[in-house]
Parts: sequence; structure tokens; C-alpha cells
Amino acid sequence: MTDATANTGKQTRSARRTESREVRRRQLIDATIESISRHGISGTTMSTVTGLAGLSTGIVNFHFKNKETLFEDTLRFLGREHRDQWRNSVRDAALRPEAKLLAIVDAHFHPDICSRKKLAVWFGFYGEAGYRGQYRQIMSEIDEERWETSIRLCQNIIADGGYDDVEAEDVASTLEGLYDGFCLNILIYPGEFSHEDAKAQIRAYLAGVFPKHFETPRSQPCEA
Repeated sequence: MTDATANTGKQTRSARRTESREVRRRQLIDATIESISRHGISGTTMSTVTGLAGLSTGIVNFHFKNKETLFEDTLRFLGREHRDQWRNSVRDAALRPEAKLLAIVDAHFHPDICSRKKLAVWFGFYGEAGYRGQYRQIMSEIDEERWETSIRLCQNIIADGGYDDVEAEDVASTLEGLYDGFCLNILIYPGEFSHEDAKAQIRAYLAGVFPKHFETPRSQPCEA
């Protein structure tokens, strides 16, 4: 066996180990999401997670030091998943500012992002006093990026449409409130309020603020 062949074999084995580690970590994160959606944060333990993942306690201890580390990585996963959903669209130079702003809106209510299981995790961190500080610490950078991006896009729309009486920060703040409120509606009233309802109502709001750039949806959804 030549040195080149041996090195190639080592690289392949290393890549497989890395892939296997990532698969295991994702299994454990998915199981954590499932456990929190069923039992809440306080009721989620290493045992509930490993039971749902079908893995041993030794495996979870190998990948995560403790439950807190597992929770932190789960929250980071959800935050990055959401950010990646809209980031590519915002970076697309061919899209107009209003289309980029809608990409952020739609990312919030994408079925893969805004599932009831994942919403249960988000609101679990909101609701547990002991985890709110952890949420702010982990999510501050991601939240700040979205906030600043929304303000910049609103500023571009205001300049393009001559909306002299509109403040970009006010629109961005209202959007953030609508995101949280509508996500809560989806979690609590799944049969009465849907992802499409949320997107339609936010589009209606944007059409009222920026009538030259957004159209009011033809049919308004029922309010929950």
C-alpha cells in the first residue's frame, strides 16, 4: 500500500467518524425537541432523551457534557436553522427589499421551522425563568442579525416609496411582536390558526404600512 493510498484510507475513516458523530448529535437534538414537546423543559431528562433517541446514556454523555449543554445546543440548532432559512434569500442581490423582508416573514412560519414540537421548545425556554437568561445569551447574535436586517430592508423600502411618516424601527418591532404572537397562536390553537393565516395577516399589515410595495391578501383569515 502506498503512502497516498494509506492517507486516503485514513481520511475516509475520519470523514465517516465525523459524519457518524454528526448523525448521533442530530438524533439527540431531535429527541430533545420531542421530549420537551411532550414533557416540557423541567420534565426532560437524559433518560427521556435517550429513550426517544434509542441510544445509550453513554452515547449522550460522549456528545454532551450534561443536560444543560444538550439544551444549549438544541437551542442553537433551532436558531441557526431559522436563520439559514431566510439568510440565503436576503443575500440574493436579484431580490428587491420587499421580497427579502417577506423571506424573513415566511421563514418564521415555514412548516419545518414552525412545527408545534419546535414551538414548544421555544416557548419552553421563554416560560422557564431559569432558562430565559440562557436564551438571551445564546440567541442574542442571531436575533440581532435578524433585527438589523429587517430595519435595513424597511429603510430601503421607505426610501424607495417615499414613506416619510414611517419609522423602520417601528415596523421591525411590530413584526417581531407579530412573529411571537402568531407562533403562540399556532401552538395553542392549531385547529383555528395556521401558518398561512399568520403569513396572510402579516402581509396585510405590511400592505397597510407600505401600500406601494405589498398587496393586501385577497381573503383575510379568521382571527384566533
